[in-house]
Amino acid sequence: MLRHAIAPTRCYTKVPNSLIRHRRLNSDAKVLLMHVQSLPEGGRDKSLSEYAAELGIKGRAYQKAKELLVACGFLHQWRYQSGRGRWATDQLLADVTLSREEAARVRDGLPPSAQEPAVGQPGGRDVGGSGPEDKDCKKNELPHPPPQVPGQETEEAEPQGVPAPEVPEVAKAERVLLSLRYISRDLLLGVREARELADAAAEWLRRGVSVGDLCRALTTGLPPGGVRCAVGFLRHRLVEKLPAAAEPPGTDAWTAVARARELVACDGGGDEHLFRPVEDETICPRCRTAAAGPAEAGRVSWRDRVAAAGGGVPGEV
Repeated sequence: MLRHAIAPTRCYTKVPNSLIRHRRLNSDAKVLLMHVQSLPEGGRDKSLSEYAAELGIKGRAYQKAKELLVACGFLHQWRYQSGRGRWATDQLLADVTLSREEAARVRDGLPPSAQEPAVGQPGGRDVGGSGPEDKDCKKNELPHPPPQVPGQETEEAEPQGVPAPEVPEVAKAERVLLSLRYISRDLLLGVREARELADAAAEWLRRGVSVGDLCRALTTGLPPGGVRCAVGFLRHRLVEKLPAAAEPPGTDAWTAVARARELVACDGGGDEHLFRPVEDETICPRCRTAAAGPAEAGRVSWRDRVAAAGGGVPGEV
């Protein structure tokens, strides 16, 4: 495809390419975020829903865009009660993903990182240093990655002292724990931390819990103030919410009754035939009915008893 673009010289907003190409955010979430970022400093006194209404994003579309922004770490909210007893909500919408702690620092007017600045005053430039700076030298300040040999994959550094899991359930559980950061930035784990919790998470998989149900159990109902320690929070949930082990088949009394019994030979006489007993009987229902026939034939019906008493049969003239 062809492309034509002219860089604006005024009235523009810088948007990271990672935000434009974000795979989890839909178009409504991206447009809403860029619209709020383009507003002037004095024109951001409305709520996010009001800005969405101005763009025509309402109802379920707005709720979906808001959920995606929260899940990806772009939107943070704090609900509090004012001095007069009324509830209010503060919203922070960033063009980069922020953790709960970083967003709280930005809300308080501090830089996102808690790293202390360097001690001392900046010094002057040494005489005889580098030559004149090129105009385009700062267009790309990111270092270029080393060339990769075809067929050779880069491997992450393995943590020392923690062996790699060999059991399939433990390895799958470790991958599930490492993927929780894509659902909530507060649940970011390192490789060493994930391997320490992999055994407890693998027990869920051994008890028949699917990977999706495990993720929902670990990420649903997070604390409103954020997760302070991801390792401690996940360890608590893995232990406290561990489901009961599934009972082996055949232990349930109803299962034993409903289980189909084998065919047995009938002891009622006559031609040899088979039937399926309900309990421990040895004669089929047909033979039991035939054996009870003479006794039934000797019984006197109610019509004969009424006629013998001289009252006649009701309904007869």
